[in-house]
Amino acid sequence: MDRRVGAEFLGTFWLVLGGCGSAVLAAAVPELGIGLAGVALAFGLTVLTMAFAIGHISGCHLNPAVSIGLWAGKRFPGRDLPPYILAQLAGAIAAGLVLFIIASGKAGFDPLNGFASNGYADRSPGGYSLLSCFITEVVMTAVFLVVILGATDRRAPQGLAPVAIGLALTLIHLISIPVTNTSVNPARSTGVALFAGSGALKQLWLFWLAPIIGAMLGGTIYNALGRED
Repeated sequence: MDRRVGAEFLGTFWLVLGGCGSAVLAAAVPELGIGLAGVALAFGLTVLTMAFAIGHISGCHLNPAVSIGLWAGKRFPGRDLPPYILAQLAGAIAAGLVLFIIASGKAGFDPLNGFASNGYADRSPGGYSLLSCFITEVVMTAVFLVVILGATDRRAPQGLAPVAIGLALTLIHLISIPVTNTSVNPARSTGVALFAGSGALKQLWLFWLAPIIGAMLGGTIYNALGRED
């Protein structure tokens, strides 16, 4: 278990540093900025690379909602949820701190301007309502869990699960960055919200509730559709 939670810490650290770091440090650089598509790809690449690196150690969840969804899909024991979720949170917060230190090295940096945090209403990138953001996070997380469970099913093509999961996360970000700045991951949301001011923290509840509901829904759907009779 020590090695597994260590892998989850490292993997979640990489996801938040790579994904949120691309948004904070690289997305808006004049003439060289990677834009929405670049940020979406960065999140997908963090999962793809870590799935190959630590998937055989911990399963590479990197996300409390994924761990809960795998439990709902009867692929993960409930007794392992607390240590996994704590490791994921610790990794995300450590990455948020490192990103904050790096970003603070530029004159004019202000984490209150967003710091890749998630939000609804006035904190939504496109000004989407609470209901729109809730539905987006639930649906995107549910589909993400269906992809994860399907790609890692023993009947699926072997060795390609990291590619499918990484591309699914990229697609999810391409769809939902304008709506919520894309969470589908409570740890990712927490890791940067702690440094983004009270506005981000006040809205953080949604990015725990909606992904967890979506993950449980996705796990239940795949368990019903994909089980072997």
